[in-house]
Amino acid sequence: MTLREYTQKELAAQPVGAWTGMAYRLVVGAIREELAAEGLTQPHWWTLNHVTREPGTWTRAALIERLRQWDDLGTDFHGVFDDLVGRGWLTEDAGLMTLTEAGADGCVRIRERTSRVHRQVHEGIDTADFATTIDVLRRMVANMGGDGNLPG
Repeated sequence: MTLREYTQKELAAQPVGAWTGMAYRLVVGAIREELAAEGLTQPHWWTLNHVTREPGTWTRAALIERLRQWDDLGTDFHGVFDDLVGRGWLTEDAGLMTLTEAGADGCVRIRERTSRVHRQVHEGIDTADFATTIDVLRRMVANMGGDGNLPG
């Protein structure tokens, strides 16, 4: 598909909510499709990412507090955690979560799947432009009273 060119004035007059909503539905929909192929949801993936970065430091309550801001599905996070423990992907020791070897293997597969979406999203977009876009969106989030800091 060939994108038309527009003036800066035309682009600046666009409704950001409409465009961010469209981008959200398309990008997140593609990510959710890839995760579903592994029998997972986005909250599963968020959990695995956080536990991978900081093993043995997350309690259920702390992780729920951290992840709730990203959730638009009314997720039962205890159910997600229980599922990951039941799969043998996470363990809990004294209430702290740690990734297992099976969980690490699952993360490798999921990263491969979600990387395809990441590459598709970035196609034809300069890294500097992408970074500027994220920074602008962070500022918009903060301007609207949200947490504009990067997750993790």
